[in-house]
Amino acid sequence: EREIDLIEEIARLYGYDNFCDDLPDKTEPGYLSIEEQLTRQLREAFRAAGLTELVHYSLVKPDNEKQISLINPLFTEYSALRTDLLSGLIDAFQYNLEQGNEALNGFEIGRIFWKEEEGLEEADAIAGIIGGDPTQGRWVKGGRPSPMTWYEAKGVLESVFQRLNLKVEYQPTRQDERFHPGRTASLWFQGDRLGNFGQLHPQLRQERGLPDAVYAFDLDLDVLLDALDQDERLTPRFQAYSTYPASDRDIAFFAPVKVSVAEIERATQKAAGTLLQSIELFDEYQGESVPAGQRSLAFRLIYRASDRTLTDEEVEPVHQKVREALVEKFGVSLRS
Repeated sequence: EREIDLIEEIARLYGYDNFCDDLPDKTEPGYLSIEEQLTRQLREAFRAAGLTELVHYSLVKPDNEKQISLINPLFTEYSALRTDLLSGLIDAFQYNLEQGNEALNGFEIGRIFWKEEEGLEEADAIAGIIGGDPTQGRWVKGGRPSPMTWYEAKGVLESVFQRLNLKVEYQPTRQDERFHPGRTASLWFQGDRLGNFGQLHPQLRQERGLPDAVYAFDLDLDVLLDALDQDERLTPRFQAYSTYPASDRDIAFFAPVKVSVAEIERATQKAAGTLLQSIELFDEYQGESVPAGQRSLAFRLIYRASDRTLTDEEVEPVHQKVREALVEKFGVSLRS
């Protein structure tokens, strides 16, 4: 009646002794997949930046239509699959403060689930929340707790990208309502959207009783792993450094608020060319004596050549080209 019965009958007639005996192949040593190796590198990078890894349940309270609901849940409170990791991190941050603990700096790697018109979807994601005092012991700041600034929080994320040899671009965005509309950036790598980073929305912080200086990021793990899974990143390469001294210049100006620092840095790098080794924002100010709709920015530009000591006659024309490019492209008002 069954196919296997027919096979058994043929084998019996043919004779079991006529079948060859083969020993199984030798056992190969175990190994980790490339994805697992890269994920472990990510965990090490975030832990090295001072973040604690957190783990939350995939089951959450149902509160939106995109969630996938369980047919027969054990608890009504946990009857849907999470659509993101950030909500759980915000809950953990709030709970930590309510228990009298210090602010939390943490990250989580996990899977998220959601509904689409064509069916159910799932993906791997990584998210983090940053709001603790970066100086821990506070001896640097006279023993007083100091709220983390936007640039300090961004620096934590940048240190991770630098450790992973990734050059990520930041662009203003307002897509996620949980983030501050004027202090949020979308992250891009080689044309692919990596995720979001920014300060939590004031209304959300007020509803949850959170401090002002709370920052979060939400990244697509698959895009991040694809970025890391490239030969030039998997294989370390030594880049020769210059033995000649650098020449630094400062430039300060009033710029429209709508112009991002990333846009200014890209335009500066393009105008300066290969002589520009680095550009760093060291001052930002909005308030008295600054025109409405603008902010005061100051950058330090470091010029260096690999084969010679640069002279003022070489640096000044390049620096002047940077000034002219910023005025022409963004309409900045130079202060220096």
